[in-house]
Amino acid sequence: MTSHDTISIEGWSVEIHRTHTVVVGAGAAGINCAVHLAEFMRAEGATDFADRLCVITRGIGLGASRMSGSDKQTYYKLGAAGDADSAAEFAATLTTGGCCHEDLALIEALGSLREFFHLVRAGVPFPHDSLGRFVGYKTDHDPASRATSAGPKTSKFMSESLQRELDQLGVPIHDRQEVVHLLTTGEGDARQCTGVVTLDLSAPGDTPALRVYLAKHVVLAAGGPGELYATSVYPLGQVGLHGVALRAGLAGENLTESQFGLASISFRWNVSGTYMQVVPRVISTEADGSDEREFLVDYFADTPTLAGATFLKGYQWPFDPQKLTDAGSSIIDLAVFTETSKGRKVFLDFRANPTPVGLAAFDLAALPDEARLYLESADASQATPIERLAHMNTPAIDIYTENGIDLYTEPLEIAVCAQHCNGGLAIDEWWQSTVEGCFVIGELAGSHGVKRPGGSALNAGQTGGLRAAEYIVRGYGAEGVGDAMNDATRDELSLLVSRLAAWQTSTRSPEDALDEIQQRMTAHGAHLRSVTTSHAALDAATALCETIGQAGLVWTSPRDLAQAINVDHQAVTSAAILFAIDSLIAAGAGSRGSHVVSAADGDVVHPNVLDPVSGEPLRIKPENVALRESILRVSLGADGFAAEAIPPRKVAENDVAFELAWKAYTDGAMFK
Repeated sequence: MTSHDTISIEGWSVEIHRTHTVVVGAGAAGINCAVHLAEFMRAEGATDFADRLCVITRGIGLGASRMSGSDKQTYYKLGAAGDADSAAEFAATLTTGGCCHEDLALIEALGSLREFFHLVRAGVPFPHDSLGRFVGYKTDHDPASRATSAGPKTSKFMSESLQRELDQLGVPIHDRQEVVHLLTTGEGDARQCTGVVTLDLSAPGDTPALRVYLAKHVVLAAGGPGELYATSVYPLGQVGLHGVALRAGLAGENLTESQFGLASISFRWNVSGTYMQVVPRVISTEADGSDEREFLVDYFADTPTLAGATFLKGYQWPFDPQKLTDAGSSIIDLAVFTETSKGRKVFLDFRANPTPVGLAAFDLAALPDEARLYLESADASQATPIERLAHMNTPAIDIYTENGIDLYTEPLEIAVCAQHCNGGLAIDEWWQSTVEGCFVIGELAGSHGVKRPGGSALNAGQTGGLRAAEYIVRGYGAEGVGDAMNDATRDELSLLVSRLAAWQTSTRSPEDALDEIQQRMTAHGAHLRSVTTSHAALDAATALCETIGQAGLVWTSPRDLAQAINVDHQAVTSAAILFAIDSLIAAGAGSRGSHVVSAADGDVVHPNVLDPVSGEPLRIKPENVALRESILRVSLGADGFAAEAIPPRKVAENDVAFELAWKAYTDGAMFK
């Protein structure tokens, strides 16, 4: 542990740690960044990291990296199987959907193999053939076959392998730390991040204890805002740090853009890849299990089309408005949503093939060519979906068995769930935020545009961590620690302690406030949004923030206080996202990415896809393609939220002579 002093503020114990850099979050992105920080510092002569670098986390075994995935949890990289590929083509794929900075896309392309092979060296078992080619497959929004996987626990393997490297380097991890506040100094463009305040849940006793990490640099790697949604595939407890960051002056970008798709809900897991490619039955029942029916018969004209769309949901997993026409695969998402909106339950049944009443019998040989050829190439001609799944991907079955669900004997309940935030906090080409000294990586960073290939998030987290580490050490230097405690910081802490202590008299429970947030976000900020209700949803979210600001959320123990703090932050995040959604709708945006916008003058999707409020056929606005060249930036100031449309950054032609690039690299001028 870093050396520290302890002071008392308003009767609360406060440990003061001073360090060079603190990384917040112990998932695959955060630990990778810490590994690279240590490596760069070691290259500068450092041998002991105890007082230079630390990782803080609310739970070393928590986080999306350790607890989530799908049957083929994908790592998206530049082609490495011998086929022609280029960084320019890779970057073009990342920017295809719009609202994406070209420099970030190119950097992620250029860094993908460097970081991929770092993971291979660290021990992640990505498969290769007998010649050493790391074979790939096609994932969603992927024109090539750049994806690879170590199985359904890929990101878990990544974070565990990287943690072993970090332990060998001797970098300390401070566990059970809930982030409360970011410390900053200065105003406007001169604002700088100077540290992190945490609630120390490892401290004994019933009185809350704080830790203050005074640092020259802070790296935020705390993941996505999964707890915002009532219907979510994020592991429980994924709160992110968007609210904390926005309050500290960091700006957000593309907060309107998240991915939604089909996932199991009793055990949260994406049903992507092979789960859908084996073509299971899709059924619904009343809440009590009665009235079982294969409802997709209402949406597709014949069995091969129905089965083909089901197959395509495997690698067209995210809900996508562009895949709603001509019996597209995303009709299935809206069909599932229509059923659940009626109060019915929806299941995948791997025990039998689709048997839609009134349509022809299921026949593998009659599947559309894309599905038939894929299954034939995998030698997956078994009689039932579960047999095909066992043949193609046994670990996809095992992950449910480990969690008490037997796909051989019971159907799997699913819903359309929130899965990943493509937007996040604004970053520059070194993953530094709009507040100097504070870097943002992983899902918390807004590096993606409207769409992204499946698996590119894992690559973005690794390349972003490398970039931040290199800039911190080579750009700012490897020496020094955060400034000593001063009167201004002590006063800031006193106000914070007084505010939190006063919450004990609140009459509002965190659980009640969180339920309100989740219900509102699922209704108004998920895959279905509305021209007529977006502003009212924003007003309600803003009112909740004001209520919490005035009266707080009740707590009786440090653990309760942690929950109250997290819900407070979630309230700010929710309001920011709904503000962004309302602003984008007001700017004339339509259906794009992984959401649709309903409007009375919109186009009917399908006569059986119903608006959950009116019960009439759902009408949606088409995408306003012109807005692909505009990124919505959101900031929080004294007067509330503000929105600004900025153009995506472009990349200039690479015409720098080698000697000039060499000099800029060796003398550090590239970091200035």
